[in-house]
Amino acid sequence: MSMLVTQEPYLRQTQVDPEPPPVLVSGPVAWIRAHLLSSPLNIAMTVVTLYLSYLIFTPLIKFALIDAVWTGQDREACLAGPGGEVGACWAYVRAKLSYFTYGSYPWDLRWRVDIFFALTAIGVVWMLWLDAPRRSLGAFYFFIIYPIVSFILLSGWNAIGLSTVDTSLWGGILVTIIVSIVGIVFSLPFGVLLALGRRSALPAIRLASIIFIEVIRGVPLITVLFMANTMLPLFLPGNMTPDRLLRPLVGVAIFAAAYMAEVVRGGLQAIPKGQYEGAMSLGLGYWTMMRLVVLPQALRIVIPGIVNVFIALFKDTTLVSIVGIFDLLRTVEATLTDPTWSTPTTRFSGYAFAAVFYFIFCFGMSRYSLAIERRFARGHKR
Repeated sequence: MSMLVTQEPYLRQTQVDPEPPPVLVSGPVAWIRAHLLSSPLNIAMTVVTLYLSYLIFTPLIKFALIDAVWTGQDREACLAGPGGEVGACWAYVRAKLSYFTYGSYPWDLRWRVDIFFALTAIGVVWMLWLDAPRRSLGAFYFFIIYPIVSFILLSGWNAIGLSTVDTSLWGGILVTIIVSIVGIVFSLPFGVLLALGRRSALPAIRLASIIFIEVIRGVPLITVLFMANTMLPLFLPGNMTPDRLLRPLVGVAIFAAAYMAEVVRGGLQAIPKGQYEGAMSLGLGYWTMMRLVVLPQALRIVIPGIVNVFIALFKDTTLVSIVGIFDLLRTVEATLTDPTWSTPTTRFSGYAFAAVFYFIFCFGMSRYSLAIERRFARGHKR
């Protein structure tokens, strides 16, 4: 009896050629393929973008780096020779860097400004580092100790042996940092209070908050600065004259607080009603509920909006020059009249330095905001 042997269909009969390697699904090559070369339209747009970038950045790099002048004692170093080209005059920036930083602050007292910068760095790092030890103590330092010590240090106090330095001598990066720090420090707490006031059940508080927010947000910052500069003395007794730097500080603070209030109000509205009801069911009072339950969640939601306000505020500090305050941009403009460094590229070099300064700080704030968002997103998924 013979046995019939059949060939199973799943057995391979012939040699199969190897398949091509799989397309990368991660890494820079995969990202370029997915975002820049995924279709003919994307390829065309990528080519056009690269060409425009070449047209823009090539002369910029040539001006800022290749043809730039890095050393020199006067304008002669930054003047083009016969048939030659001269780029940015960084020698001028180096010569004026001290004035850009301190303004007209006395030479022998500039160590105070250096200590102020160090205190500022300590406070900022302590507050922004989420894993820093004793962050509650850091908040007390940043909002209470730091402003008082900085004011005494920069202004002086004869009782402790520190000679007085008038604010008319302050300028440059020092004033830019002071205006931005004051605006940030005061805008967040006052903005939270205004947001809570706008949502208050008391008609008088709600109406006052609405009027304040809408009036301030309805006018440009320049108008607020002019009003603070001219009208703030009218609200004080006749024998009191507010400091010339204090006036724009008040204007910047109230302007930023109005915008911050709307950002915080958006976060409060995003909190589910159950959070309020759960907190009240535990017997928590209004302020305890806001401090422990509602505000932490609301502020976490609106971190991008808060950072946007801070970035806009930092850039808007240049407007204080309108009322005669020598911020960084005003000090740059003041040096342009110096005949020692009068060249065709001096003005562009000074403004380029100011642009790099503002870009570094604003870009740093935006990167920090994204990092915080990603960290909170990971914590929420867990």
